[in-house]
Amino acid sequence: MTVPQPPVRSRAALRRAAVALPLACTLSLGAVACGGSKKDEGGASAAPAGSPSPTSSVEKQKFAKTRFVTNAGLAAGATYQWIIKPYKAGGFHKGANHRKTALVKAGLAGVFTYNRLKAAVRNAQGDPTLSKALAPLNSGIDSLKNLGTKLRKGEAGPGDVDQFQNVINNVKDVGKKNGAEVTNQVPSASQLSGG
Repeated sequence: MTVPQPPVRSRAALRRAAVALPLACTLSLGAVACGGSKKDEGGASAAPAGSPSPTSSVEKQKFAKTRFVTNAGLAAGATYQWIIKPYKAGGFHKGANHRKTALVKAGLAGVFTYNRLKAAVRNAQGDPTLSKALAPLNSGIDSLKNLGTKLRKGEAGPGDVDQFQNVINNVKDVGKKNGAEVTNQVPSASQLSGG
């Protein structure tokens, strides 16, 4: 006795539904969590009624710290995973296996780190204490701007890698001292390439 096989069409539809549902949920949650409210011409918030938004100064500071921790954590994770770790393992030296791949990833991580640190500084502006503590680090963060390109081209040296590590450690220290402890969060490849 043979068991009838379900049609291929229904399997494909089931697979599409299994992928579409989590994707739709992720995108909608991401839009709610990351989206900022924009002001329309009348000055009223464009956020729909009933959507969560900070109303008190304390809530605004809490959201600012949360965003700061997320962005700084992604910057720290990218720096460690794709710059510091491969450099210490000798992945950037001429003749190393997969050197080109390591350099491209390091270049992307460098640009990503710079962008996430700048976003973290913008987020910190919602918390006066954190913003004030981060102000001296702005020049260090700005110094990372072109290091991503330098890494990608294989022109970075130990001082450049140390510069990334020092800036990340300083940002982590400031966060910890101000109640916003930063932990490394390794970004996905799509986050890394998206900047």
